[in-house]
Amino acid sequence: MAERRASGRAVADPDFLQFNDLACEMVGGKVSQQTYLQIWTCLNLLREPPQFIASAFTDFGKWMDGWETRRKRISGHDWCIIQLGVPGLIHGFDVDTSFFTGNHSPHVSIQAGCLDQMPIFTLEGDRTGMAASDSQMAAVAKLGSEAWPELVSVSKLQPGYSDSCHNYFRVNFNRRVTHLRLNMYPDGGIARLRVYGVGQRDWSSVSTNQLVDLVALTNGGVCLGYSDAHFGHPRNMIGLGRAANMADGWETARRLDRPKELKVDQQGILQVPGREWAVFRLGHPGLISSIEVDTNHFKGNFPDSCRIEACTLTPEKEAQRIRTRWNSEKWQVLLPPQKLRPHHIHHYNEAELMLSHPVSHVRLIIAPDGGVSRLRLWGRLTPITAASVNQRRPTSKL
Repeated sequence: MAERRASGRAVADPDFLQFNDLACEMVGGKVSQQTYLQIWTCLNLLREPPQFIASAFTDFGKWMDGWETRRKRISGHDWCIIQLGVPGLIHGFDVDTSFFTGNHSPHVSIQAGCLDQMPIFTLEGDRTGMAASDSQMAAVAKLGSEAWPELVSVSKLQPGYSDSCHNYFRVNFNRRVTHLRLNMYPDGGIARLRVYGVGQRDWSSVSTNQLVDLVALTNGGVCLGYSDAHFGHPRNMIGLGRAANMADGWETARRLDRPKELKVDQQGILQVPGREWAVFRLGHPGLISSIEVDTNHFKGNFPDSCRIEACTLTPEKEAQRIRTRWNSEKWQVLLPPQKLRPHHIHHYNEAELMLSHPVSHVRLIIAPDGGVSRLRLWGRLTPITAASVNQRRPTSKL
């Protein structure tokens, strides 16, 4: 029923896919409300990649890994309210219809809201076969979500075959978003919703004496470029908590330019010609005073060493560096080369750091290759100019 065709064409992925998924379950995304009776819960929308099990049937019919509503026999259309785990600026969506090949929703639209106070209702537990109650519908009606600005107008969705399941929508909306309304017309199934953007924190209440993880996803940190992401994207390193597994970190392929016989220097660091790197923009410029490099779960595939470089860039200079893939930037050493250990949190304090002035961007370099699960850059905020605050950052293109 859900056999997936092999792709016959190669299409370049949109550049916004490098940004953070602001709605996924791992960063605290939630579904706050849904309409009409659903066969398979809308809570699935924010979970890990979908799967298909041909033999899986239940009392409600064929088990599908996504949000699927009953065939509608009343007026209207189906929709749900999604609370972002990290409020911020949205650059694009992936409405994924994977495995919904004869039952996908024909059309979709997406609206956005920024709520001062979060709704007190959320959907929890097993919602299979259930619809919203009258009290829940009355509560959500107070949000006026049907009048929220439209980020994606009513658009056609493609079925869930491998060459058509990812329905990408670019967004040009320069306002902070906390909630989304996902509308399907009139009913059907959607496997996953990915919301790609950059977190936006209100810094007005944060003291300049307070230590903050300046690169954290929740504080607006974002990956702007990298050399290799064969097994895991660098953006995973700025996620919440410690990594759940290796897939929740940055891991590169093995470099093929490694010497046939490896040698080390006096510090025990491998002397190799190759390296891998990832560039991040901090959520706020600041003075970094301590660093954590965590190789949790990477036991036989951790990097031999790492170093961290930093610089300060305006939005205009950042855009130029992105176009040249960061080859033209003159970086300053923040953390000199350090030997790394497997499955370990490496702490580096202020005495081990080389810079005593604020920075806005950092580059993590590992040699020769391998995996890092988390990167933490603790520091204090420094003032930024009004121009850099008010100007929207350009979309990064790898």
